[in-house]
Amino acid sequence: MPTFRLAPLALLASAALLSACGTMMAPAPMYSQAMLPDAVKVPAGHKVVLETVGVGEITYECRAKQGMAGQFEWVFVGPDAKLMDRAGKQIGTYYGPPATWAANDGSKLTATQLAVAPAGTGNIPLQLVKANPAMGMGAMHGISHIQRVATQGGVAPAASCDAMNVGSKQIVKYQADYIFWKAA
Repeated sequence: MPTFRLAPLALLASAALLSACGTMMAPAPMYSQAMLPDAVKVPAGHKVVLETVGVGEITYECRAKQGMAGQFEWVFVGPDAKLMDRAGKQIGTYYGPPATWAANDGSKLTATQLAVAPAGTGNIPLQLVKANPAMGMGAMHGISHIQRVATQGGVAPAASCDAMNVGSKQIVKYQADYIFWKAA
C-alpha cells in the first residue's frame, strides 16, 4: 500500500521536473566570426570572454583639411557610449580620446587599431584593435583584442562643413557590438 501512495507523488514530481525543463532557455549560441571579413578576424589561439553592445554617440568637428587650402571636413573627435551586456545591463563605458574601454569594476584599457572593413552605407566600419595592457584588475585584465562588429550609424554628419562653421561640432548616434578576446 505505501508504494501505491508514493507512485502518484513520484509521477507528480516527474511531471513538474519535465515542465520546468521545457521552459528552460537554450544556451546562447557561441559568437562566430565566420561571416566577418578576414581583415577584422581575431587570430587563431584566442577565445571570446565578453560580448557587449555599445550604445551612444560619436562627436565630429568641422575642420580645415590639412594641407588643402579652402577645403573642410568633418573629423572624428571621440565616442561616448555605454557598454551593455546581452541582457541590457550596463557593465562599462567606451569613451575617448584616447579610445578607452572601462568596466564597472574599475579596470580599463586602450588599444591600437589593426584593421577596418566596410560595414554598409551609413555605418561606421567594422574594426579590429589590439589591446594595450589593462589598468587595474578586473574584466579588462588580459584582454588581447577587441572587435567592433554589427555597427549601426555613427558616420560623419551630412550637414555642410565649410569656412562658415569651422569649429562647430555635431553628435551622431551609433550602436556596435564590442567583442573582447583573450589568448586561449
